[in-house]
Amino acid sequence: MAPEPDDPVLTRQDVAKVAKLALLDLSDEELDRFTPQLAAVLEHARDLQSFDLTGVPPTHHPFPLVNVFRPDEVELADDVREEALAAAPAVEDHQFRVPPVLGESA
Repeated sequence: MAPEPDDPVLTRQDVAKVAKLALLDLSDEELDRFTPQLAAVLEHARDLQSFDLTGVPPTHHPFPLVNVFRPDEVELADDVREEALAAAPAVEDHQFRVPPVLGESA
């Protein structure tokens, strides 16, 4: 049975329960503020469900878009690499040398 238009879709207790499940600690003021906001979101979702979409194909975007960006091109930048390595405290085989982690031996 669908709720009547004047029935609250979401109660303050519902919001408090969901907040608790989400491990959110909401104040009384936040519960009072968020309850009507979340109820409005659910009401909008109910409005959207009422549309007859028979014959409408699913789409991820309403307009046919093409990528307007240029393709990625790999550029070797040895001078930048050498400049970065020159500032490193330790270098090995043209790479930064870092201390071992998680108990690995050098």
